[in-house]
Amino acid sequence: MIAEDSGLLRQMLVEVLTRHGYRVTGQAGTREEIVRLVDAAPPDVVLLDIRLPPGQRDEGLVAAGEIRSRHPGTGLLVLSHYAETSYAIRLLECGARGTGYLVKDRVQNTGHLLDAVARVAAGETVVDPEVVTRMMSRRRVVDPLDRLTPAERDVLGLMAEGLSNAAIAGRLRYSLKTVEKRITAIAQKLDLPAAADRGDINVRVLVVLTYLRRAGRP
Repeated sequence: MIAEDSGLLRQMLVEVLTRHGYRVTGQAGTREEIVRLVDAAPPDVVLLDIRLPPGQRDEGLVAAGEIRSRHPGTGLLVLSHYAETSYAIRLLECGARGTGYLVKDRVQNTGHLLDAVARVAAGETVVDPEVVTRMMSRRRVVDPLDRLTPAERDVLGLMAEGLSNAAIAGRLRYSLKTVEKRITAIAQKLDLPAAADRGDINVRVLVVLTYLRRAGRP
């Protein structure tokens, strides 16, 4: 399903997704409409504009929270004009599994859009590379990255984009075991809870959220 108040962009999304084998089961232009449609027949993935009528502020994020609370199996891909870190954090705090945040300029590239939809549908986390780049380059008084080696920073950046361990290994030409060791080291250096204290919370989600929260502070 798609929630987008721009009829032109909404139609473009429908055409691209339909052409590549997806079935668009509902379209909406407001927060209330998309929540009602999802409640009636939850889809695999909902694409949400971050700003919807009537307020044109953060209605897409509000809708994402409502949908996630009532339909945890539905994937959420939020589209925004801005690479805004605070929005990405709020979205991930709704539940990072099957969640994505993509800058709208990215959807003009069909490959990027289809990749994000497929990964969210598969339960993965997708964060726009522009958000990750801003966080990696922002100056901070206390920088959590100072504890990490350059190799660990490379792994963290790809984790924040939502790449799987296998994909990170392929991108950086590491073995899978090396990637796993890097992630363990990152978790330790960011003072995350030990495995026994995390319950069923994915360490990847904790790593990315911890970094984004700290990186967002002045």
